[in-house]
Amino acid sequence: MGLARCLELYRNHLAVERGLAANSLQAYRRDLARYLAHLEGEGVDDAARIDRGRVERFLRQLAGYGLSPVTLARTISALRGFHRFLAAEGLAPADPTEDLETPKPAQRLPDVLDYPEIERLLAQPDPSSPLGLRDRAMLELMYACGLRVSELLALEAKDLSLNDGFIRCFGKGSKERVVPVGGSASGWVRRYLTGSRPLLLKKYDTEVVFLNN
Repeated sequence: MGLARCLELYRNHLAVERGLAANSLQAYRRDLARYLAHLEGEGVDDAARIDRGRVERFLRQLAGYGLSPVTLARTISALRGFHRFLAAEGLAPADPTEDLETPKPAQRLPDVLDYPEIERLLAQPDPSSPLGLRDRAMLELMYACGLRVSELLALEAKDLSLNDGFIRCFGKGSKERVVPVGGSASGWVRRYLTGSRPLLLKKYDTEVVFLNN
């Protein structure tokens, strides 16, 4: 069967049986159309004639264009799905992409704030209001202790040992951590506990440290 017809059948499979969104279908079509153009350049228009060597030559050609590992990985995924479909439907004798290695995307280091940016961030809340004081205490504690938001929001009164200079928090998998806390953060948390939290607490009874409105 001609490759154009194979591609049409595969696109129908993706749209109807797998229910892919239009954007995903467009991405598959674009990657596979480039692949079929390469095969056409090699004089191939029959799925049964596609072997591992032809697939690898196409991928080497793409790599020579300077495409990113992410783009190459996406293309390999498209090829795998296409050839797996052809083999399953009996339109090709085998899947030439089986065990094909996918390039690993490079790990990007996260961007971090510099000290002036951190100072501006900490100074954003207005501590003259109950919510502003709460927000300042939250930001100071997160920054001083390296807390995740989920860890911060789960803090209870029993987890604070400010006089001893540490707090206890629970991270992923409920793993307990004991974290030192500096004087600045401790001071803001104390101000919140005495000046803001009672106003936010109102008639409710909870041990959670940081309350909403």
